[in-house]
Amino acid sequence: MPAAHTRGNLRALWHARGFRRLVAVRLVSQLGDGMFQAALAGSLLFNPQQATDALSVAFGFAILLLPYSLVGPYVGVFLDRWSRRSVIVAADLIRAALVLPTALLIWYGQEAVPYALCALLIIGINRFLLAGLSASQPHVVEPDRLVTANAVSTTLGTLVYSLGLGIAAAVLNSMLHKSFHGYGLLALSGAIGYTAAALLARFSFRPDELGPDDGQREASGVGRGIVDVARGMVAGVRHLAARPRAAYAMLGQSVFRALYGVLTLATLLLYRRYFFGTDSDRALAGLAQVVIAGGLGSLLAALLTPPATRLFGGWRWITALFAASGVLVLLGLPFRPMLLVVATFGVNIASQGTKIVVDTTLQRECDDDYRGRVFSVNDTTFNLFFVVGLFTAALTLPENGHSVPAILLVSGGYLVLACWYAVAAFTANRQPAVTGTR
Repeated sequence: MPAAHTRGNLRALWHARGFRRLVAVRLVSQLGDGMFQAALAGSLLFNPQQATDALSVAFGFAILLLPYSLVGPYVGVFLDRWSRRSVIVAADLIRAALVLPTALLIWYGQEAVPYALCALLIIGINRFLLAGLSASQPHVVEPDRLVTANAVSTTLGTLVYSLGLGIAAAVLNSMLHKSFHGYGLLALSGAIGYTAAALLARFSFRPDELGPDDGQREASGVGRGIVDVARGMVAGVRHLAARPRAAYAMLGQSVFRALYGVLTLATLLLYRRYFFGTDSDRALAGLAQVVIAGGLGSLLAALLTPPATRLFGGWRWITALFAASGVLVLLGLPFRPMLLVVATFGVNIASQGTKIVVDTTLQRECDDDYRGRVFSVNDTTFNLFFVVGLFTAALTLPENGHSVPAILLVSGGYLVLACWYAVAAFTANRQPAVTGTR
């Protein structure tokens, strides 16, 4: 029955014009993200023309991720007052324009303050796109199909993003050189994806089709909107606080991401400094296996999560994923590449499965006029905790990433998180749902 129900939901989603087009916008944009961010990360981390240490690696990732946290608080307020279609179109067009000076800076090896600012803007503006897509989903999908819709859209987005990384690696190995010039040319490919996604959104939806609803849209101007950001975010946090099912799920996911950040940097350092020494080609090939394993784990999570949540409930599924991660992390203790690939596969099942359930919980528990702000809070904590994990690892791990205590602490952290969330979510789910609060 669960499998038949899932197939029925997939068929219904496929026939939903709005959902198909919204997913298409996501996929085209995230393919551009994969290409562009591969250029950024490669130029900072794997360029033979410059050397990097553990802290530099963390800073490189922070350039890619901190904008999510810096821009995030402003996103939701605007998504709740502006046409979400217009926000999605504008975000991608602005990013396409900013790619050009960024590529020139990479080409000339000028990876200093102007380069960092351009990268921060491009990745930061991406928050408008992804938060807008998530907040728009209930306008193109029926409520009882949101779990399946989130599983399909977020997982396909992750897979296409990974595909962009893989294409970038293939282009570098076959057509370009691992140099400033090669990474500069690669960065330009991101502008093509961003422009295509903007045009697709522009001609696929009416200005008001993705929300917010007319009765809930705020009429004040941009200046007043900026002034109201702090007030709006406080309102979003209060809205979440009144809905413990959503709040606990979001908090659990954030702690998961902090531990995931430690694992991410440890894995990168192991491949760069421990497994293959300074051989960047073998390191990139090994990391490609990790990326593929992560993508396959995300795909399996999309297949498992909808029936699992119907059978066990979303909070029980998240608890099981947290606990399984604690066990799987221990596979890293022998410090063998293939075991690390297997562990990555399992932990990414947990990561993507958790994200699907959390997104659905926020969509169901939160009112539409607060949904943009709530997703912005979620995006902010999601990425801020990951960056915290990265810098914690950078300051504590050895240069080659080989640390038995780190593996044991992360494993124990996941198990403790599973125990806490099981108790907190069980208590929250025994309380009646809060609806209609403004």
